[in-house]
Amino acid sequence: MGQTEVAIVGSGFAGLCMGIKLRQAGCEDFVILEKADELGGTWRDNTYPGCACDVPSYLYSFSFEQNPRWTRMFAPWDEILAYLKHCATKYGIADKIRYGAEVTEAAYDETTGRWTVTINGTETLDAQALVAGVGNLHQPKFPDLPGLDSFTGTAFHSSQWDHDHDLTGRRVAVIGTGASAIQFVPRVAEQAAQLDVYQRTAPWITPKPDRAIGPRERALHARFPAGQRAIRDVIFWGLEARGVGFAGTPKLMKGLELQARWHLRRQVTDPELRARLTPDYQVGCKRLLQSNDYYPAFARDNVDLVTTPISRVTPTGVVTAEGVERPADTIVLGTGFEISGNLTRMGVLGRDGVDLGDAWKRNGIGAHLGIAVAGFPNLFLLVGPNTALGHSSMVFMIEAQVRYVMQALDLLRRRNAASVEVREEAQERFVQTVQSDLDDTVWQSGCNSWYLDAQGRNSTIWPDFTVSYWRRTRRLDPSDYVVVS
Repeated sequence: MGQTEVAIVGSGFAGLCMGIKLRQAGCEDFVILEKADELGGTWRDNTYPGCACDVPSYLYSFSFEQNPRWTRMFAPWDEILAYLKHCATKYGIADKIRYGAEVTEAAYDETTGRWTVTINGTETLDAQALVAGVGNLHQPKFPDLPGLDSFTGTAFHSSQWDHDHDLTGRRVAVIGTGASAIQFVPRVAEQAAQLDVYQRTAPWITPKPDRAIGPRERALHARFPAGQRAIRDVIFWGLEARGVGFAGTPKLMKGLELQARWHLRRQVTDPELRARLTPDYQVGCKRLLQSNDYYPAFARDNVDLVTTPISRVTPTGVVTAEGVERPADTIVLGTGFEISGNLTRMGVLGRDGVDLGDAWKRNGIGAHLGIAVAGFPNLFLLVGPNTALGHSSMVFMIEAQVRYVMQALDLLRRRNAASVEVREEAQERFVQTVQSDLDDTVWQSGCNSWYLDAQGRNSTIWPDFTVSYWRRTRRLDPSDYVVVS
């Protein structure tokens, strides 16, 4: 059994940030466990045509490592992946990543105050602290469609794009119209002989203020980083201002709704098609999307929007509830990700052998500041419950969380303690406050979104400004924790 002070799970933005800050603090005794053969998390897995960030690239980077090399206002996936590789190399943590190391279980040992981390079901690693940066957008969600397994053509999820399968001249069925689909549908439409897009719920879509960042502008950013930081700050506060509608009263979302309706009306001239593309829920309740080319794709002669529910899949096509079979030789599933359960899927056992998944099923998904869970000493979550955003950059939240975890680890070292564990009452106060704050927000306006867990509770979104989260996590309050020597 190997030993380490800190075991980090995942090598996306969260895991890399944690590793960088540990090394900057002088801690060399850590390892980053990555199940794949390459770092990058979401931006390693999602390579579908048109894949790009929906947060302005100026803001989608670590505050301590601006990137003057972005070529667009909304960076494509390959540039983000290159940026993450650059960070791992520049900050000297590339050699700390262990690839092909899937964590299948993590169990807390109360006698030693340490975690036994099982890798690939066989090997074990002993760690004082366990930091989970597993992320949300990597476990594909497959729809429960009768007959899908009988399909004799080619079928794949958007996050597992089959680049060897040429779509030219194909009859393609796209199932799902979420954040991924609105990016790849226009690209598929350019290749396929026929594209049928199966929509269950229409998304709200606003214009995407995207543009190229030319060589001269990139050179200026590299030479004058303060200028780039000023642009970053303007974008940050602009997005924070939009949070007034998300985190405040839903009535304030009316402006975004008017913008989205104007965008739809301008790009879709057919009234019947426009009606089918118009959402029937409060704007912002589900993820708000941005695109300039999704709506125009439906004006093509080879693209059809299908809003009748799917009944089943046959070996050669898709049958709707009307009994009509639409032939297809390719099915692309744009059905999103399994958001809840990413962490518990690997089996996390705390004090008294309590399984985290079971605890969350009984009590609801929750963690103090989305980071620490009562009954699970020395366990820290990054991008944990109620820390995802609907209006700004998750990288900002990740940095706030990593700073907080570093304080918890420092508390362990300064007191020469075996463990640090959040008090149940502190966690409960936080969870109740968050749920109370969610009551009057747009996310509770009655629509069924992936923000909700199996109990129908919003355990995903942070219901306030990012600055308020930054303040809450700026300093760890030792009284919130039990420290055991």
